[in-house]
Amino acid sequence: MSETVNRQVLLKSRPVGIPQAEHFEIVERAVAEPGPGQVRVRNLLLSVEPAMRGWVNAIGNYSKPVGVGEVMRSIAAGRVEVSQSDRFAPGDLVTGMFGWQDHAVVDADLVDHKVDVSEHPLSAWLGVLGLNGLTAYFGLTDAGRPKAGETVVVSTAAGAVGSCVGQIAKIKGCRTVGIAGGPVKAALCEQEFRYDAAIDYKAAGFEAALASACPDGVDVYFDNTSGPISDAVMRHLNVGARVVICGTASIANWDPIPAGPRVERHLLVKRAQMRGILVFDYADRYAEGRAVLSAWLRNGQIRHREEILDGIEQAPGAIAGLYRGENLGRRLIRIAD
Repeated sequence: MSETVNRQVLLKSRPVGIPQAEHFEIVERAVAEPGPGQVRVRNLLLSVEPAMRGWVNAIGNYSKPVGVGEVMRSIAAGRVEVSQSDRFAPGDLVTGMFGWQDHAVVDADLVDHKVDVSEHPLSAWLGVLGLNGLTAYFGLTDAGRPKAGETVVVSTAAGAVGSCVGQIAKIKGCRTVGIAGGPVKAALCEQEFRYDAAIDYKAAGFEAALASACPDGVDVYFDNTSGPISDAVMRHLNVGARVVICGTASIANWDPIPAGPRVERHLLVKRAQMRGILVFDYADRYAEGRAVLSAWLRNGQIRHREEILDGIEQAPGAIAGLYRGENLGRRLIRIAD
């Protein structure tokens, strides 16, 4: 491929529910030049996020939906090629919302972070040291407020956010219970991410296994799924429990809003709290979170898994693959060395 060509993954049509490969198309366009105060970044790694489902659906979300015909929104890591800003120089490694494309021209203020790869690889800055790790850190410590000796339950416990939540809870002195889909991911929770117990929600007897794993109830529930898994956990909340809402992966479509068990009685009787967490609300504290996570990663208190697909051609079907549970670890797409 000529470096004068910019391959871009565009949203071809508006999905309802989980976006599939046919909702995207790859086009080639000329590489743009940055204007004053801008930089051009050569993307090296693209992220694949469960949140992307919400970014492309028409239902109201915390950000404006990606428009049909627009480049798919994505966090990415890359190298500055051309700079018209005194903040960055060619060769700098950076992360930001650069989109699913080879080259991104953005205002320098929109670059999220200048990356130092002397200790941690570039890919880690899109995962455990990026928005996934920061979501886990602020979501658990600020919204969950775990105390030593408490029981912390995490859904999608083997995922990029969930695995980090469980390990931070262990660092804080908590007992951790992970919920994951399938025996391989449940084993990964215990063997790799050091959960005290792990439950396969796809196996028979899930609710009995949950009760057995939480004999003293649940003090903090970090919810990435919503749906029947969360309905089951709510029945075990302790007085004063905290529920952190990070994701709703089990609900394929929110229009119409699905009916289900109500949580109000649990929250009332147990004087529990439920709070949503959006990492972008902590932008002014990212440096704090990265410093703590970097230290934990350096001394082995946090482990992480990655799954790297090769080629921008992998992008259109990559989100659907997440929701099929194909990945083991943080899913990234490598498009250049």
